[in-house]
Order: sequence, then structure tokens, then C-alpha cells
Amino acid sequence: MINSTQAPLLVFDGGCPFCRHFAELSELRGGIPDLRIRDGRADGALRQRLNDGGWALRDGAVLLVNDQVLHGAAAIQWLCARMSPSAALLRLLAPLFAGPARSRRLYPLLLLARRAALMVRGLPVDPDASTAPR
Repeated sequence: MINSTQAPLLVFDGGCPFCRHFAELSELRGGIPDLRIRDGRADGALRQRLNDGGWALRDGAVLLVNDQVLHGAAAIQWLCARMSPSAALLRLLAPLFAGPARSRRLYPLLLLARRAALMVRGLPVDPDASTAPR
């Protein structure tokens, strides 16, 4: 079992400044009770358990809710559908990603922004890779 508690756990790529900012805002000002966040890039053991389950962090954030694992667009959609955002960024993103179909269509843009941010920082897209992409 990856998440043995009832509180939702968002696992994100801490190497990506966009991901970090979204995760921190979600936790602090998203209005989702008991939401916890964890930097998956920094937590190798958790990342390995997720990889073993088929939920690679390189393909998007992972949200663990009870016995459910949501990955990528589904994770962001779940969060956005439940947010009561006070931060300007969340007020913009929440309605855009609250619906499943729209979230699936727009999520690749978030992955592209993540890839660019990691490239600028010299970090690999895959946290399990040993070198940055060339």
C-alpha cells in the first residue's frame, strides 16, 4: 500500500519550479482539507514504489487518495475540481482543469512547460535518469 492514510497525498516533481509552485499553493491555499505534498524527486523510495505500480513521475504528478491512484491529468483534475483557491494562479487553473476532458486535453501543455523548466535547470525529465537530456 502506497498511501495508508485517508488524507490525499500529492507527489510532484520538486525539480520543476512550476510543479513545486502548484503543489505548494495547492497545499497552502487550495482549500483541500489535509492535503499533503511530497517531492517525489527527493523521495527515492516513494518514487520507486510508484514506478513499481506503473505511475512514473516523469509522466506527471501522482495523487494518492485512499486506495485510489490518480496520475497526470487525472490527478490535476481531481485537485482542481475540489479547490477553493485563494491564490491567483489557482483561480486561473482550477476551472481550466476541473473537467476530465479539458484536463486531458490541456495536461500535455503542463508537461511541456515542465520539460522546458527542467531543461533550463539542467535536470533530467525522468527523476530516475542520471543525466540531463541532451
